[in-house]
Amino acid sequence: MINLIEGAGIFIWPLGLCSILGVFIIVERIYALMPGKIMPQHIVDSLIEGNIPDVPDDSVGGRIMQFYLQHKPDADQLKAFARLEVTRMERGLFILEIVVSAAPLIGLLGTVTGLVKVFANISIETGMPDPGTFIEGIALALTTTMLGLSIAIPALVGNHILIRRIDTLAARLSVGVERLMVLGRELEKE
Repeated sequence: MINLIEGAGIFIWPLGLCSILGVFIIVERIYALMPGKIMPQHIVDSLIEGNIPDVPDDSVGGRIMQFYLQHKPDADQLKAFARLEVTRMERGLFILEIVVSAAPLIGLLGTVTGLVKVFANISIETGMPDPGTFIEGIALALTTTMLGLSIAIPALVGNHILIRRIDTLAARLSVGVERLMVLGRELEKE
């Protein structure tokens, strides 16, 4: 592990930052996007039974219900508010996308730097590089490439899982909004 860190040279700092950001965003978004925090079962049950919950909670679905109860919006306003809530669910994913793109590029920059280090120290007399510099340059090239890809691949997987989860939860919210509008129209008729 120590050799890996030493082998990456100065590039360990931006790669470490990418790693920390990637892990933090993935863990935080997985926690924030738990179904109970988006559309709790009691709201789903109420809407299925044909009731509008009187006391919404602090979930995304609860905030949509609260907006509906306070403002009595039309369908377009309610859908716009729901889209705004979906946008809030996507918070931080752009940083994860930057990590996915930046980590392998930082690794590639380390690769190029390592190769430049190797070829810049070739002896004119022998035509061979200095053995110590050669080892350092190759270690830098291989280590930064490996670390960049090792950070980017899990971040890419996490990003796609989170995007899929948001799409699924957004569809559930959309159904809930449609059901809420139908119930609202029925209550207005009575």
